[in-house]
Amino acid sequence: MASTTTAAREHVNEIRRTKFSIGGDPNPLTEDLHQAVKNLSAELYAKDVHFLMELIQNAEDNEYPEGVDPSLEFVITSKDITNTGAPATLLVFNNEKGFSDKNIESICSVGRSTKKGLRKRGYIGEKGIGFKSVFLITAQPYIFSNGYQIRFNEKPCEHCNVGYIVPEWVEECPTISAIQSVYGSSKTLPTTTLVLPLKPEKVKPVKDQLSSVHPEVLLFLAKIRRLSVREDNEDPRLNTVTAISISSEKNFFTSKSLDAVSYTVHLTADVEDTECGYHMWKQRFPVKPENKVDARMEVEEWTITLAFPNGTRLKRGSSLPGIYSFLPTETVTNFPFIMQADFLLASSRENILWDNKWNQGILDCIPLAFLNAFTSLVKSTENAPVSSLPNMFRFLPVYESSHPKLNLVRDAIKAKLMNETIVPCESYTTQKMFRKPNEVGRLKPEFWSILKEARSQSVNFSNISSHGAYLLASSFDTSEYNVILDFLEIKPVSDEWYAKCIGSSDLVKGVTEDVYIQLLLFIAENWGYCFYKTNMKNTPLIKYIGKDGKDDVYSLASGTNKLLAADSDYISWLLNCNAEFRCSIDKFFLPKLTQEAIRSCSRKATLVKWLREEAKVKFVSVCEYAEIVSHSLGYDRKLAVTYAHFLYNSLVKEYLWKHEVQNLCSGMPIVDNYGQVTKTRSGVLVPAKGSRWVELIGSNPWRQHNYVELGEDYTCGACLFGMVTSGEELVSFLQKYVGASDVPYLSPPNAAIPTLSSPLTKRNTFLLLEWLRNLRASGVGLPVRFLSSIKNGSWLKITLSGSPGYRSPSESFMLKSSIGNLLQNGSVLVDIPLVDEKFYGEEIKNFKDELERIGVRFQDSDACEFIGERLMSLAASSQLTRDNVFSILKFIQYLGENYISTRALIQSIREERWLRTSRGDMTPTNCVLFSQEWNAASQISDIPFLDRDYYGSEILNYKKELDLLGVKVKFNDSYQLVLDYLKPSYSLASLSSETLSLILNCIQNLRSSDKLVEAFKNNRCLKTNLGYRCPSDCFLMNPESEWGCLLEVFGSFPILDQQFYGRSICSNANTLKKFGVMVDFEDACKEFTRIFKQQASVSYINKENALSFLNCYGKLKKQQVKFPTDLKDCIRKEKWLRTRLGDYRPPKECILFGAEWEPVSTISLLPFIDDNFYGNEIHNYRADLKGLGVITDFKDGAKFVANGLFLPQDCSSLTPANVYALLDSVKRLKEIGTDLPDKFLDKVSSRNWLKTHFGYRRPDECLLFDSFHDSFLKCNDGPFIDEGFYGSRIVSYKDELKALGVTTNDINKECQLLASYLECHSNFETISRIYYFLSTYKWEPVDEDSKRIWIPRGADHGEWAMPQDCVLHDKNNLFGEQLKVLEKFEYDSKILDFFSNTLNVKVHPSVEDYLKLWGSWESSEGRQITHKECCAFWEFVVRNWNPRTEDTFENNLSKLPVLDPNSNGRIFLYDKRDVFIGDDLFLTDLFTKTFSRPIFVWFPQPSQKTLTRAKLVDIYTKLGVRILSESAQKNISDIDHAGFEPVNLKEKINKEGLFKLILAFLADPNLKIEPDKRHEAVSRVLAIEAFETPEKMSVRYSLTFSCGEVVDVEPRRMIRWDKQLSKLYMQKMERSSGHKNIIEYASHFAEEIAEGVLWDNEELVPDLCELVRLGFLLEFDEEAVEFLMKIKNLQIFLEDQDYLTSTFSS
Repeated sequence: MASTTTAAREHVNEIRRTKFSIGGDPNPLTEDLHQAVKNLSAELYAKDVHFLMELIQNAEDNEYPEGVDPSLEFVITSKDITNTGAPATLLVFNNEKGFSDKNIESICSVGRSTKKGLRKRGYIGEKGIGFKSVFLITAQPYIFSNGYQIRFNEKPCEHCNVGYIVPEWVEECPTISAIQSVYGSSKTLPTTTLVLPLKPEKVKPVKDQLSSVHPEVLLFLAKIRRLSVREDNEDPRLNTVTAISISSEKNFFTSKSLDAVSYTVHLTADVEDTECGYHMWKQRFPVKPENKVDARMEVEEWTITLAFPNGTRLKRGSSLPGIYSFLPTETVTNFPFIMQADFLLASSRENILWDNKWNQGILDCIPLAFLNAFTSLVKSTENAPVSSLPNMFRFLPVYESSHPKLNLVRDAIKAKLMNETIVPCESYTTQKMFRKPNEVGRLKPEFWSILKEARSQSVNFSNISSHGAYLLASSFDTSEYNVILDFLEIKPVSDEWYAKCIGSSDLVKGVTEDVYIQLLLFIAENWGYCFYKTNMKNTPLIKYIGKDGKDDVYSLASGTNKLLAADSDYISWLLNCNAEFRCSIDKFFLPKLTQEAIRSCSRKATLVKWLREEAKVKFVSVCEYAEIVSHSLGYDRKLAVTYAHFLYNSLVKEYLWKHEVQNLCSGMPIVDNYGQVTKTRSGVLVPAKGSRWVELIGSNPWRQHNYVELGEDYTCGACLFGMVTSGEELVSFLQKYVGASDVPYLSPPNAAIPTLSSPLTKRNTFLLLEWLRNLRASGVGLPVRFLSSIKNGSWLKITLSGSPGYRSPSESFMLKSSIGNLLQNGSVLVDIPLVDEKFYGEEIKNFKDELERIGVRFQDSDACEFIGERLMSLAASSQLTRDNVFSILKFIQYLGENYISTRALIQSIREERWLRTSRGDMTPTNCVLFSQEWNAASQISDIPFLDRDYYGSEILNYKKELDLLGVKVKFNDSYQLVLDYLKPSYSLASLSSETLSLILNCIQNLRSSDKLVEAFKNNRCLKTNLGYRCPSDCFLMNPESEWGCLLEVFGSFPILDQQFYGRSICSNANTLKKFGVMVDFEDACKEFTRIFKQQASVSYINKENALSFLNCYGKLKKQQVKFPTDLKDCIRKEKWLRTRLGDYRPPKECILFGAEWEPVSTISLLPFIDDNFYGNEIHNYRADLKGLGVITDFKDGAKFVANGLFLPQDCSSLTPANVYALLDSVKRLKEIGTDLPDKFLDKVSSRNWLKTHFGYRRPDECLLFDSFHDSFLKCNDGPFIDEGFYGSRIVSYKDELKALGVTTNDINKECQLLASYLECHSNFETISRIYYFLSTYKWEPVDEDSKRIWIPRGADHGEWAMPQDCVLHDKNNLFGEQLKVLEKFEYDSKILDFFSNTLNVKVHPSVEDYLKLWGSWESSEGRQITHKECCAFWEFVVRNWNPRTEDTFENNLSKLPVLDPNSNGRIFLYDKRDVFIGDDLFLTDLFTKTFSRPIFVWFPQPSQKTLTRAKLVDIYTKLGVRILSESAQKNISDIDHAGFEPVNLKEKINKEGLFKLILAFLADPNLKIEPDKRHEAVSRVLAIEAFETPEKMSVRYSLTFSCGEVVDVEPRRMIRWDKQLSKLYMQKMERSSGHKNIIEYASHFAEEIAEGVLWDNEELVPDLCELVRLGFLLEFDEEAVEFLMKIKNLQIFLEDQDYLTSTFSS
């Protein structure tokens, strides 16, 4: 160990000595190293490098001993084991082989990585960073490895001024024991340890990176198998880093091919999901030429690895990286697999370089790699069941990524999958089947269940794939894979497929009923939107029992309306019965098992609905089945009888309800006594044999009325449906339910009984009466003809005055014998027919009701009525004389005296015309017996009084009998009679007091007096104070009424004469009102209203009328009389009040003048009531007028002020009182919610009437100054209303002023107004206040003219400028003459921002301004520019140089600055065509010394960070400035050979080191120079002849200017190569002649050699020249050349070595 450490220490010292000249000879390359380290520093800190990933990459690239599991451990501790004061230290432990000498030398160099060119051998690190990334987190990294104990420092070494790469030996701090204590004393330290004392600001970022190490970090690493992170603190509670330990295990290879390999990786980590396996697929792809980049030029193949997690991925936090470049990036792809390839990354490793063509080439290969990997996963395992395959499809990228390029990858994967036979299909064979996605279809889940059950019942589906689509594997066809199947665009099979599948298999007949029901239910639930239009209609689906009794199948199309199913528990009974009727009804039942399965189905409702609606299966009860059979029986005699047996037995078995049987029997076909089947009938008769109806009515007389007699078939017994039925049972059934009947229970038709036209025997009479009794008892109504034949048939035996005979019942009576005799004795004119009770005996009395029903009369009244009818028949024939009338009256008198009711007799004769009156023959009820009380009525009515002249006074003896007959004997309020016979209206004028009293009584007592009122309506029949008038024109005025004054206003109302009619007339007010007289206040008001309107319409209501009315109105109001609406509307709306304006107006449009109206009266034309016309008396009615709507208070007349407003021409005459009156009106209008009239607003907005601090202005030109403005402005800063003139009270009218147009609470309008008055000011403070206000409230100018800026010249003077002439800032004071620089004035910074943001003032001068400035400098003759000015100008150019401004600068800058070195740093402007960029210092120095004026473009001295030489060179070049080295023409004159001597080539030129350098340079793969071309180039050097002279040689350089002038300089040239002659001419050079001569000679030598070798690749000359120059200085020493090649990363290949060997050996 000691010897190893010693050797290591010596090696470090040697490096310090030889490379960095520490304690040794100076190294000429030290300066180059210093510059390289500076570049490294710039590169390191310019990149966002992820140091942790860099260290893991280095560990992966390390070499490891055999038998060791490569591991990497990170431990962070708070212990300061380096004694550097670091707050924390990170230790990195790696069990690699350890650092070698070359590793140490590499790490002490820049760009000499030992991994260069080894990318294709598995090295994953990038050039340029590597280990040196640790300097991002530490200033002094330590390395302990293989005896080396060194550290590096980012600060330059004090001995060599180089940082980063100078090694320092470490004796202690840290010591090995200190490191061991952190690592763990019980464990052996790994070979290599990095100790990184952390920078204070890097502690947290480092801990964050350590805590975020992803558990999948080892997934794609080939070497490292263990990685851990932990924190070591004495107190574990202080630990903040989340520890993790990760291990990786690569399992067996599963398959290999020529360019791909698959295997599994198992990761374990102490995270939430502790382990996960990954299917890995690694495939190689050739790199396409178009995708090659410099950073990967040596790589010929891409290796792409895809990882498919078998389970939940390991994760830490929420991030799941989707792209790896050996180590995880932060790219989340949203794909379920991980992509690994040699991507080029951003330095931060967060993402790949999306636009890089190398990465694009890799992404283009991923779809094919995925397809191969996925195909392998799905198809490679032969024994894997198909059910395990769908899980593999979870690796498909079904979801879009957030990266567009990845979505292209996703689309390409999908496109390839769509053309691949990758989807597992159901074949129902042992052979697996895979098809393309577009060839595969999905099934509905329910059908899968059916197929599964059918398969288990041995149904064969071997042809399942022959129906137009391959079937997706059942294990795959589930909802959990919907997203995947949608991605693959796998659609459901067509609806037609199901019909084909069912039709081509034994799926209907070959399964159990449960499965069959599932199938039907599936079809039912999908019928409407799937199968309705498919061939499913023609597919045999519905099972039924055929005519042969066996099961068969119908399609929906062929089975329409033929199928039945039982809708009850009587399936067996119906199936049994249908066997008898099957041939006749052509309908078939579903099998019993099927029906039972349907009934037990959980979704029975759905299935039954479909069977009913689509399969047309009719679900029937026994009753419904019976109806179907009934309709199909036809005229088959046997079936009709069988059907009767079916109904009877169904009833017996209780399969039918009685009411159902009743309904069915009502339409049941009947076999009649002729053996014919009758389907319609009105009644049914029992068989004639043994019946009673034959005895009474004979043979069936009602056959034509559809009464059927049952045939003998029903009387025979039968055995049907397994039941035996006798004839008696069947007939009894038919009697009960078909209605087969016999007398006396038969319901008759509406037809006569022929046998009743002749006398009936006593037996048949009683049979008929019994029949009628039964019909009545059963509630059957007797048909009209049937009843008529009984009532009018002469079959009833009677006696007539003792003589026998036969009459119809309607002409017969059954009276008590005594009453009958009495009636016959009282009337000698009429005989009465009585029923022969002796013939019929006492039994006849038991049928009184029936006899009465058929017309026999039993009452005395009936007999009297009979007599009356006979008498009236005499009257109708004019056979009643005066004596006959008195005879009738006497008969009535006789009946009364014998206590016999006269009611019936009177009723029969009272409505007949048989009494003579003054108006002709009348009915008794229309006659009147005159007396004195009828006198008043006779004056107005033609009443039919009995003719006293005809009847004489004798008629008065029968007042009682006349009264009974209905004759009016007394008046008794016979008002209706008066009305009925009222005289014509023309004879009803000038009524007396008595007549009027009768009329009023009539009106009071009649239901309707309209006729009476109408008769007197237009007659001047009532006496008034104005003569006789019609009732409707008259008024009844009660002296006690309060409204009489109203009738006196106009004096034209006719009032009833109470002296004539008496004061009692007032008590009939209501009746008079009905008569048409106006008696109410409302009536008076209505008429008053009419007259009032009439008078007002012609402006004829004079002063007296008006005052009288107001006086009356006041009285009525005091008495709280309620005025009718019409009157109120009239007096409020009619124009009856005269105004000062000379017109008449309604009250609501009038104003009663008062003192408060005075201020407004001068500015508004108001309708004041004309008190000159009415006098001052009108003011006494102020309250009444107000009540009528007249405006009396100012607050109520606002609208009049608005409508009548007129402003004077000279508004200065308006007083504050006038203005306040106007504002009060506006306020009132706003309070009542009334909009201001447009005309009013037009008036107030068109005149300058508001006084402001800028004179009188329109409202929209005014502002109201309030406390809000006080913090910004003064009241005289703008057109604020003059509060001094109006007083402070004006502010309280803010809302009213706003309504008139004054700007308040509208900051935008306020700003516009203030801005418009800006130019009225010249005081800087005032203008600043306004600007500040405008800026605060973000005023926006309405046009360009309003954008003005005040340029002050003292406190009260200045000028206005436009924004384009101003600028806010001019930090370099360049534009004082061109622009107004606003920052020079005392504007607030907020105002300056306002100028910029709102008025578009430039913050800084623009490009255009700078170009104008430069143009002014160009045009000023002899203008000298100061260094400060020039720096400022070109700093601006640099900052603003971009593709958009490049042409602008180029076209506007014609002169450029040059520095005159002889004039104290003065800067002049010269034509840019005649100035040059001195890129060649040698030539620059020559031309500066030679030319009389400065010709080299100006650069700042010293150089500035913002104005670097490189930036200026780029800009000058694009502006057209020529580069000296390109512009100077090199002229080589012929050489005088006299002084030259040949030289030994091997001594001077042909040194093997030179040619090694040349060949190594040309062999760089980036140059792509083939070996023969390389050897040809070297051969040109080998072929030259060399000559030497002690004399100086020279060359001439010429510059040509725009004016044509040419300037030459002739420097010396120590070496020249005449390529035509292949001769090299050299000036003798001694190495002792000084360093300058040596470096000059080396430079000339290198230039000539490089130009000669690369004559056809001039762009490479400078690089080769630099390499040859270094070789020359090293005298092409072999070892030195080897070292130089290494640090330049150059090498020669075998073919070049062979060429050198052959060349120099010869």
